[in-house]
Amino acid sequence: MCLLWLTQHPKHQAGQELRKLVLLILRIKTENDRIYWTREFFQWYESHKEYLNEKTYNAETGRYWYTHKLLRRSYITIKRALPNMFHYLSNPDIPKTTNGIEGYFSHLKNHLDIHRGLTVKHRINFIKWYIYFANAK
Repeated sequence: MCLLWLTQHPKHQAGQELRKLVLLILRIKTENDRIYWTREFFQWYESHKEYLNEKTYNAETGRYWYTHKLLRRSYITIKRALPNMFHYLSNPDIPKTTNGIEGYFSHLKNHLDIHRGLTVKHRINFIKWYIYFANAK
């Protein structure tokens, strides 16, 4: 999601640097890589803290919002995910990305869309049977 929020060609240097850091996440293979990346991430924040916290005020209503909300959203998303982001380093059974499970759920959603008139109870049973037969293969 961060790559979507940061766009392919961010205009400001803070966005460009964060995008580079986000692209490096999938290259983290060791605990040392994780430590280095995390340090770089927090250094990025310290150097762009003021830019990230800039606010735009509406003089008529007195309301404000963060000027660079997508950049800020990307930073906060990563910061909140950090405690659980690198479990795959210590457990080889955990995949590095969620691509596999997202593909699995997209197939499930496509099959559910075909049967869109189901009641909630029948939808739940459909999902249970779908998972049962998918695991039986």
